[in-house]
Amino acid sequence: MHPMLTIAVRAARAAGQNIMRAYTELDRIEVSSKGINDFVTSVDKEAEATITYQIRKSYPDHTIVGEEKGENRGSNNDYVWIVDPLDGTNNFVRGIPHFAISIALQHKGKTEVAVVYDPVREELFTAVRGKGAKLNDFRLRVTNVNELTSTMIGTGFPFKARQHTETYIAIFGEVFGQCADLRRAGSAALDLAYVAAGRLDGFFEIGLKPWDIAAGDLICREAGGTVTDFTGNHNYMVSGNIVAGSPKVTTELVKIMRPLLNEGLKR
Repeated sequence: MHPMLTIAVRAARAAGQNIMRAYTELDRIEVSSKGINDFVTSVDKEAEATITYQIRKSYPDHTIVGEEKGENRGSNNDYVWIVDPLDGTNNFVRGIPHFAISIALQHKGKTEVAVVYDPVREELFTAVRGKGAKLNDFRLRVTNVNELTSTMIGTGFPFKARQHTETYIAIFGEVFGQCADLRRAGSAALDLAYVAAGRLDGFFEIGLKPWDIAAGDLICREAGGTVTDFTGNHNYMVSGNIVAGSPKVTTELVKIMRPLLNEGLKR
């Protein structure tokens, strides 16, 4: 195993143990609001501290960017770890068993290692750039479909970017009219991993952050998927607007979206 993947897996599993202990005592968890329908818990913060500790033990000079504590700069800026300690916090606080830990390592701006860990199902999605993607010990591959009519597409509502609601609903309606079904599960990291695993044929969402998608992006691409922004370009890590799927599905989704985009989503 790639040595940095080993550390990422160790960190994800350690954080997963913390999260699952807390999941059995949800009434004791401290929850505060960061915005409309955007929560953070004491568990998010503890899980991020656990991940940071595990990374720092092996790589004390690396930079870590986490959802909760922002940038923890090290002396070596070539290596940057991008961490979401609990993707799907809203599910977690409601007792819905669908959330994950997301950890990605970038070297000079390129994602080299990725882990998305679902501690409820003990499913470990991993990827190393150029080496493929795996679920536990099984290699992943996106689905091989040529048209949308038989596809199941994942999405997420733009609750942090409500200025795009009208456009999103228009896109949703067009996609729903052409695919077999749509799903909104509440964890972008798992949605991308599910595309890699062939559980979903495609996925799209508006207004995500780098820690939501950095790991899932590599896992999806290493499983043969294509990842773009809503215009078919590759600015999604900056814009947060992402389309992913098997190559044909991504192309078809972008084709549907382009004529519907408002000016804010064309960037």
